[in-house]
Amino acid sequence: MRFDVAVVGLGGMGSAALAHCAARGASAIGIEQFGVGHDLGSSHGKSRMIRKAYFENPAYVPLILRAYDLWHELEREAGEELLRITGVLAVGPENSKIVERTRHTATLHGLPLEQLSRREIEARYPTLKLLPSEAGVFEPDGGVLDPERAIAAHARVAEQRGAELRCDVAMQSWQPTSHGFEIHLSDGSRVDTRALVLTIGPWFKATLESLGVPIDVQRNVQVWFQPSTDVYDVGRFTSFLLDRAGLPAPLYGFPDFGAGLKAAFHGAGELTDADRVNRSIDVSRDVAPLSAALEQWMPGATAGLRGAKACMYTLTTDHDFVIDRHPQHANLVMCGGFSGHGFKFAPVVGEIAADLALDRGTRHDIRFLSLARFAT
Repeated sequence: MRFDVAVVGLGGMGSAALAHCAARGASAIGIEQFGVGHDLGSSHGKSRMIRKAYFENPAYVPLILRAYDLWHELEREAGEELLRITGVLAVGPENSKIVERTRHTATLHGLPLEQLSRREIEARYPTLKLLPSEAGVFEPDGGVLDPERAIAAHARVAEQRGAELRCDVAMQSWQPTSHGFEIHLSDGSRVDTRALVLTIGPWFKATLESLGVPIDVQRNVQVWFQPSTDVYDVGRFTSFLLDRAGLPAPLYGFPDFGAGLKAAFHGAGELTDADRVNRSIDVSRDVAPLSAALEQWMPGATAGLRGAKACMYTLTTDHDFVIDRHPQHANLVMCGGFSGHGFKFAPVVGEIAADLALDRGTRHDIRFLSLARFAT
């Protein structure tokens, strides 16, 4: 069978792209080398942060605002809650990147943001231990996404709209044809498609580097702790970002939803490869430094260890995404390099991928995410 579009890789971005393509009436197939919602890539871990005042780059704000709308649309269609508003507290020195740039973005785009002194933060969250130089901002619209359930919802909606899913089979190669692309799969079968969307996470390294896009794949560990107190439970506590000197990277985390308080360093792991990443957890190496930093910031947060899991960041040199068409094949869409902060954008990335695959253009301004920035 020949398809209008094939989406390879059904993690956060690919499952959304498949759902959006199917919603437009296109004949669509999704191909996933593992299972839907697997824990071997970058789209797992029970929680992902979402926020509007985007300190990484204000250019993302129109995309994240659209993503909020699309997450709520998906919730209505799937009939389940995927996004919980907890607020996001960002703390650091007044001139720290996270605090200063969050303020800048909020001002630039007119987003709600509370400015909090150290004393105001400690009054609101009495257990927190701030340094004298630290202050913060609180974004009331920030929240938490459930990545596994979100991926399952997008995949389910895609199937309901007529898409075909092929799981536990890998793409071995693709080649252009007179009418589009021929995809060869690991089970010996072949898929013919007019347009091809690649959303293959850390397995994108070779493809992107062949186009002059330097890519690093980084191993990062997410850890779940059992607090000794209920002050960090959801409803009483918030999602957070801590930009503090002496940490290997900014510390982020989420309140306890019942399965433990999750925390991690944002981008502090060793470089690796998608097919050779070390998935085993060494407590002294992977957990102890995080536990020590978290306990200094949130006393009582790390009384017990509930679990830990490795995931991968696919890092571009500027830590911005790559969303573009292949320079030699206009109907091949590439979405990758999400650099550890992409999941929250999944539904709008899916919408953009469908735009590019089916309409050859998009209503969204993604020029800052194009391949052109790597041309020099």
